[in-house]
Amino acid sequence: MELRLLKELVKKGEGEHSEFKLKSSHPEKIVREIVAFANTGGGKLFIGVGDDKTIKGLKDADEDEFSLTRAIDKYIYPKISFRKERVPVSPERDVLVLTIPRSVDKPHYVIDELTGDRRAYIRVEDKSIQASREMKEIMRRGRGERDVRFQYGDKEQKLMELLDKKQTVTVDLFAAFAGIPRKIASNTLVVMVLARVLEVHPHEMLDQFTMSMAYRTS
Repeated sequence: MELRLLKELVKKGEGEHSEFKLKSSHPEKIVREIVAFANTGGGKLFIGVGDDKTIKGLKDADEDEFSLTRAIDKYIYPKISFRKERVPVSPERDVLVLTIPRSVDKPHYVIDELTGDRRAYIRVEDKSIQASREMKEIMRRGRGERDVRFQYGDKEQKLMELLDKKQTVTVDLFAAFAGIPRKIASNTLVVMVLARVLEVHPHEMLDQFTMSMAYRTS
């Protein structure tokens, strides 16, 4: 990547497909951004660029690259593919650019070194947030392009009634309205997203579900 292109990309700011980090002093936290990109639509991670779009570069890019690569190998499961390159911004400083493609093996997880817990992250606008149970299921069961079918029964009818009233629903709201266990409500919404009847809108607090554009206009 040439410096000119780097400046153009940085000028656009952070977003769904770009993240800036001034340095990699806490690589175990940076891997969250990498996992989020892999689990969503891919993206570029710029190390040596500030949140205010200043391009300061890294004084010891070798060390940063080594520590970050080691953290990716250690904390991410399953393994992801990525490309790394350096862009010289001065005689003594480089920006490290990691390009992470959208993965076909999602969901990917960050492994907690102390507890061994695994957490999946996704990209929403310019933030990487923890994926809900529903989002993890949608990613896991949505691998490939298989057509998903479902039987239209009482709970699906209740869901349509609720969407007519509310336009937007959550798992808990649907479960309460239909009088069904949360697990069943969750699975129903996941299946209908995979069948492209619904759209999911991930959020830090609660995922929102709406009718898909195709069904809204039909």
